[in-house]
Amino acid sequence: MDVVGIVLAAGAGRRMGGPKALVGGWADPRTPLAEVAARLHEGGCPRVLAVIGAEADAVRVAVGDPPAWLRLVEAPDWSEGLGASLRAGLRAAGDAPVALVSLVDLPDVRADVVARLLTTVPLGQRTLARAAYGGVAGHPALIGRAWWPRVSEVALGESGARDLFAEEEHLLVECGDLATGRDRDSDLPERA
Repeated sequence: MDVVGIVLAAGAGRRMGGPKALVGGWADPRTPLAEVAARLHEGGCPRVLAVIGAEADAVRVAVGDPPAWLRLVEAPDWSEGLGASLRAGLRAAGDAPVALVSLVDLPDVRADVVARLLTTVPLGQRTLARAAYGGVAGHPALIGRAWWPRVSEVALGESGARDLFAEEEHLLVECGDLATGRDRDSDLPERA
């Protein structure tokens, strides 16, 4: 089944000192955006959309000439929050029946987590599932096409599809043996 990967990487990354798509320091010499996109592709997504926004021109330069399976999608309203990026990614997903959505700042979520989701969850237009780490829901998330209109309604501000997952029954796929699922800036203090 054609599952499109979507990497949400449009934010300004104020607490990290710049857009998370560009802030380095991970094991891979590629930009974090290129690294996460490659993990989704290697895990089983034949094509990947990377949603960019803050400093989009600099992100394009840093990514360079992307491979054929990767497409950069700009969210012009990225400053509204994560929801705007998710909506842009789903709009660009075309006729894919399922989207696998990930954040750009999950340094230990690798291709094996993606592969587990794609091989464990029954895939179809009504798919709704999330990776879990020690029983706590996290990313990536699988969202079937039938849910996309609802996601477009609830993906506002920083909430993304949180309200949809809170309201609808969905599968949790335990991946705590593969990763922590913690985002890169979870231990950073808030900036004024």
